Amino acid sequence: MTLTMLDKQAAHSDKSAWPAQIQAEFEREDKAPNPCVGTVLLSENERTRVWMITLKPGERIGFHRHVLDYFWTSVNGGRGRQHVKGGTTVEYSYIPGETRHETYGAGEFKVHDLENIGDQDMTFMTVEFVNSANKPMPLPSEVRRLAA
Repeated sequence: MTLTMLDKQAAHSDKSAWPAQIQAEFEREDKAPNPCVGTVLLSENERTRVWMITLKPGERIGFHRHVLDYFWTSVNGGRGRQHVKGGTTVEYSYIPGETRHETYGAGEFKVHDLENIGDQDMTFMTVEFVNSANKPMPLPSEVRRLAA
């Protein structure tokens, strides 16, 4: 069975005002969308982009934009906090091997960040599908150099 984030229950969710620094970063992303949905681009071809996110306790990957269909897998589990478009802050627990699939129609997207609020490193693998309803956003050249 294919699960999405709509199928996942948040451990905590609230609509309290975001800290000024988080709000400012979110507004910057809105003006200059960030296509880097991971911390490292591992591989890219005409069909997929494969990313890895590894966050130590307390580390955070900033706001980024998902426009392509994709799936992620939690490699080792953990606890994370996200600020999502619309002003909500959510916290989730992840188990090793947990996988979720996301699909976006033309013009649809998701913007969020991710912070490790657990006490161990948290690693995710994300695979984006280039042939989606939206065109892939161009990646910064330095991201591709690292993947090569």
